[in-house]
Amino acid sequence: MEAENRKEPYKIVEQGGSGEIEEKKSRFIANVSPAETEEEALFFIEKMKKKYWDARHNCYAYVIGERAQLMRFSDDGEPSGTAGKPILEVLLGSEVRNAVIVVTRYFGGTLLGTGGLVRAYTQAAQAGLAASAVCQVRYGVLLHIVTDYNGIGRIQYLLGMRKIVIEEPTYTDVVALRVKVPYEEEEAVRKEITEATAGKAEIEKIESAYYRI
Repeated sequence: MEAENRKEPYKIVEQGGSGEIEEKKSRFIANVSPAETEEEALFFIEKMKKKYWDARHNCYAYVIGERAQLMRFSDDGEPSGTAGKPILEVLLGSEVRNAVIVVTRYFGGTLLGTGGLVRAYTQAAQAGLAASAVCQVRYGVLLHIVTDYNGIGRIQYLLGMRKIVIEEPTYTDVVALRVKVPYEEEEAVRKEITEATAGKAEIEKIESAYYRI
């Protein structure tokens, strides 16, 4: 097992969406996009600024990296701490990584105050995320397993009990398959398969990475 790779699950945006709320005639439009790099986040931000060029504010936040190694936000002219930071808190609180949210405000003529702005930008960001396709990813290992036909039924049962999906099975004189196993379960899975097949199954680790679940 790789103790140094004890990484926590997190969420990613598979497909961005948009949500909108209205507060005292001010419109808050949130647009969400996946962003694997800061360059992708900045490109999306500029795209939204051009789309909503006539808006009073285009505030944003983005989080890059599985451990949120890079975080940036902007109030874009709103009072300090009332826009970008609340958007960032929505991303962090939802455990979403590698994503950017831009909340555009069309001013409705009534001042909302700092508390009102924080609530509005928070709710808009939440609406944008709710309209997006979000999934969880977790750290694991890709295992390649080769067994005889006597062992495949037992392996399928063991993996099924752990809700581990079998990928790319091939049937020749032996059965070969691939499975993605959460890192904390790798040792137990290896042991169970070895015992169930009397040591006949061959288990090889292909790679360690984050996988969608």
